[in-house]
Amino acid sequence: MIRKRPRIGITMRLELETDRFYLSRHYSEAVEAAGGVPVHISLIPKREYISAAMNDIDGVLLPGSDSDIDPARYGAEPHPNLGSVHPVKDETDLLVLEEIEPRGLPLFAICFGMQALNVSRGGTLIQDIASQVPNTIKHQQGAPRDRPSHAVKLATSSLVSSLAQADRFFVNSHHHQAIDNVGTNLIATAWASDGLIEAVEDSRPERFALGVQWHPELGWKEDRLSRALFERFIAAATKHLADAADLALESEIVAAMEEDVTNVVWTREKSAGES
Repeated sequence: MIRKRPRIGITMRLELETDRFYLSRHYSEAVEAAGGVPVHISLIPKREYISAAMNDIDGVLLPGSDSDIDPARYGAEPHPNLGSVHPVKDETDLLVLEEIEPRGLPLFAICFGMQALNVSRGGTLIQDIASQVPNTIKHQQGAPRDRPSHAVKLATSSLVSSLAQADRFFVNSHHHQAIDNVGTNLIATAWASDGLIEAVEDSRPERFALGVQWHPELGWKEDRLSRALFERFIAAATKHLADAADLALESEIVAAMEEDVTNVVWTREKSAGES
């Protein structure tokens, strides 16, 4: 039976105090509302596990996190205002990103997820905006978390601009780190008024990889762009699922034809041997 709804892998978080994996409900609810089936990926940084977990996945959502990526992963020393680092979160997300590439899976990366994507491509991060960026705006808005708190400028002809149907949009903001140097095959497509990068997209036309620094999972019910981001991501995952199904069907047909040819040859040889 062919699946019609794409399965979306979402990596979880780790609560250090209780040793529990967890994830905000908003990510899964946004994926389901857009037509996907959310599948949680545990933070088990083993290549064999991640490879097996990704076998039935049609797209990946890398969510935000209350941790910071270890600066050693991009060749930097820890800043005094670096937040907590969760190695199993870093390692798991980076292994998932490795698996995405050869599989060509669509990727939607949010906040920490966008930063992990950038680091995986050889990019670097600003470890603490408030102390490292002069004349910055406020990027940690607090409650209510879904309130759009600052504007972003969107690059012309970018995916995010086409979804917003505008070159400027207001977003919510909950981060103290940001992208510094942009990684390989990524291009910046949105900026805050202080110049910080707010979105990146894959520069390769055949690849769907989109990262945003804000949190569309909190505003998808009311916010037009938030909803459009999830719908476009699920559309890409649906196409990947359909393409994979077509390829599997084609392989089955080829295998059946080869089997038929083999049977015909065997029958002829058997008949010739009996005559």
